[in-house]
Amino acid sequence: MKINRVLLKEFYEGLDERSREALDSAVLRVVEVKKNAGKIAVVTGSGPNLHEGVTTLIAELMDKGIVDGVTTSSAVINHEMSGVLDRVKMCNAAPLGLDEKKMPRGNVFEFTELTDEEFDGIRKEMPLDEELLQKGKTADGHMVVKAAGNMAYPMGLRTELIAEEILGISRQTGLPFEVVAGWGCDPRTMLGKGSEKGLPVLVTIPQMVGGGHVGLAVGDSISVAERSHRIAAMLGCADVIIESAVALTQEIHDGPFETYTGHGIWSWWQGQPVFSLEGKALIRFDLDENLRRAQDLQKESAMIQEAIDKGLPKTKISKIPFRMEMSAFARHEGSIPVIGDIGMIWPVFALKIADALDIELEFMSYKQETAEGKEMREWIVNNIKYFNREIMLSCFMEWKKRK
Repeated sequence: MKINRVLLKEFYEGLDERSREALDSAVLRVVEVKKNAGKIAVVTGSGPNLHEGVTTLIAELMDKGIVDGVTTSSAVINHEMSGVLDRVKMCNAAPLGLDEKKMPRGNVFEFTELTDEEFDGIRKEMPLDEELLQKGKTADGHMVVKAAGNMAYPMGLRTELIAEEILGISRQTGLPFEVVAGWGCDPRTMLGKGSEKGLPVLVTIPQMVGGGHVGLAVGDSISVAERSHRIAAMLGCADVIIESAVALTQEIHDGPFETYTGHGIWSWWQGQPVFSLEGKALIRFDLDENLRRAQDLQKESAMIQEAIDKGLPKTKISKIPFRMEMSAFARHEGSIPVIGDIGMIWPVFALKIADALDIELEFMSYKQETAEGKEMREWIVNNIKYFNREIMLSCFMEWKKRK
């Protein structure tokens, strides 16, 4: 996709002054790290990261050697397996003869827009309710581009069923669900690019719930302890950790094997592998101004650390709504909060880094409300394909031969 530098300049200027300064500092830190062969890890949430094209941009940054590992949610795994974004027809469930008590709020039922060839391919994998599909064709409704797969028929059901098959292969191989799923995912997804490049893409413990049976299969594929160890290894190797519109990050970057915040002290005590956030940069893209206020309070008066030292509630002493991730972030010397819309922040951030490293990006995300953002979303719908079961099985056979 063509890069609109004029629009990205407008995005940059649309941030407040402190966010522009923070973004510039974050870019300089990442560029410095990459020039010295360091590593960058990204911690993503779902929701806006998908709709703003951020997950697709991260896959591009993985391809270009800028991002070296990703943690995400089971919901993102579900959506990437289904093609990231797709076009669905939303209909009233009543005329379709479906049990209205089991329908989502608004009594809506969705149908995935697929070609005849794609429908034929799915028919080889699972039986389809042809009568329901025919009703969907003639029913009143409206078309929407949305995060792919989870709610629409038949793609949502297909992904749920394939998740059980992937779980079976994970148990045979001892590999995380995400690795096996990556074998069959489009290489323009984070999962697919991780598989292609041998880079870790893992669901965190707090983000495991939310992807339906995909989330359950992710959780059942390897133990919680092994998942924690794998994530700790990724974050331990990273010089910079970038958090993008994600909640509960203190439970991610301050997990059971991290010592700088104190949470990993007993793992160290018992001789287990641990890592430290000391000396790393924590960059966070977030809309919540309170994140920056918490950092200001800490810098101005060490208030947050004082509350911890005295065993006092941080919310009461700071007088602001205190999200869990604010604690370690506010106290960490290398934290950089960039407050603003990730649809504006990420493309500017990526382009500045690419320019500094003399890298040409082939995909660029844009804020979805812009004309370029709408074009980008259509490009994702039309170009990023859903999970390919045959390729996954072929990779599984190759894995067995190597073993």
